[in-house]
Amino acid sequence: MSSTASGHTTSLRSAGLRVTSARLGVLEVLDSHPHATIDQVRELAIERLGSLSVQATYDVLAALCRVGLVRRVEPAGAAPRFEMATGDNHHHLICRRCGDLRDVACHVGVAPCLDPVDPQGFVVDEAEVIYWGICPACQQQAEGSA
Repeated sequence: MSSTASGHTTSLRSAGLRVTSARLGVLEVLDSHPHATIDQVRELAIERLGSLSVQATYDVLAALCRVGLVRRVEPAGAAPRFEMATGDNHHHLICRRCGDLRDVACHVGVAPCLDPVDPQGFVVDEAEVIYWGICPACQQQAEGSA
C-alpha cells in the first residue's frame, strides 16, 4: 500500500467511514486531478479500479463531502467540481470561456471574507468566493484571432 493510500485509509477511518476500494480510488483521483467533475472522477477512477457505477460515484462523493474529506465547488452555470478539502479558506478563479478553474488564496495573512459587515446572527466559518474572468490562454487566443 502506498503512503498516499495509507493516508487515505487513515482519513476514512478517522471520519468514521468504511474503507472501500471506491472511496480510495476517488480520493486518489482527486489527489492528482483537483477540480474534477463527477464524470471526470468516474472515468479516472475506472482506470484505477476497473469499474465504478455512476450511482456509486455520486454516493462516494456525497459521503466524502459530508465528512469533510472532499470539497464541492459549484460555479454558477457549470458542472460541480470536486477537490480534496485542505482545511484552508482558499477561493477559485474560473475562466468564462474555457472553464479553467484554479485555486487562489484568500487575502494574505487574514481572511477578511470570513468577517461580513452584517453576519445577521450567523457564526461564519467558511466563505466561498469565485472570481470570474478570462484566463491567459483564452486572452492569447482572442488576441491571435483579432
